[in-house]
Amino acid sequence: MNGVRFSAALASILLLSACATAPSYGPPYGPTPPPPPAPPSDGPGGGLLRDWRGIITQQDRSRLDRIDEAWRRALDQARRSEGSGDLLSVGALIDPHAALDNPTPPSGRYRCRTVKLGHQGATGLGYVVYGWFECEITRTANGLRLVKTTGSQRPSGLLFPEDDLGMVFLGSMALGEEPRANSYGNNDERDFAGRVERIGRNRWRLVIPYPEFESTLDLIELVPA
Repeated sequence: MNGVRFSAALASILLLSACATAPSYGPPYGPTPPPPPAPPSDGPGGGLLRDWRGIITQQDRSRLDRIDEAWRRALDQARRSEGSGDLLSVGALIDPHAALDNPTPPSGRYRCRTVKLGHQGATGLGYVVYGWFECEITRTANGLRLVKTTGSQRPSGLLFPEDDLGMVFLGSMALGEEPRANSYGNNDERDFAGRVERIGRNRWRLVIPYPEFESTLDLIELVPA
């Protein structure tokens, strides 16, 4: 019975996604939209935030361009394959159209957990829901920095203003006992791009399309600690 309930619930999300008249991400990430004006930084030096379009690698630009495709494929794989954890309990986290306005998260300490949807290759788990770890968002001279401070996969990167429903994340991944990843653009196998969205009161997510490892779409949920 639980399997039937899960399939029905996930199928309803897929149906709503397919019937939506427009994706939740607004304009495509291609060359059409002009870069938004960079807001002043309140960090040391008072410089301007750089535009992510001048920093992102070609590989990550392609991933962002295909974020809606990644959502559809990941949810379909999650529906068709067995997984690990209680996916139904995450609610709006796995709804591709859950983004709300005012996406910028405040600086501070956060509880965070990762949900992996889909699999790379012909077979694999349809989803994995991990436990809670620790993250933090700090305000720097270059803008807001998001860092996952505990766990075996620890992303670190900057948040760039984009539109009314989201911010662009550019970062790198540290694995195992490695030190914090600090620089984007130095290692294609560790660099990744994503989108930060607010999906509830004091609830955000980082959406990572086509990550380098394991899954089709990664979601990192963030709630203030």
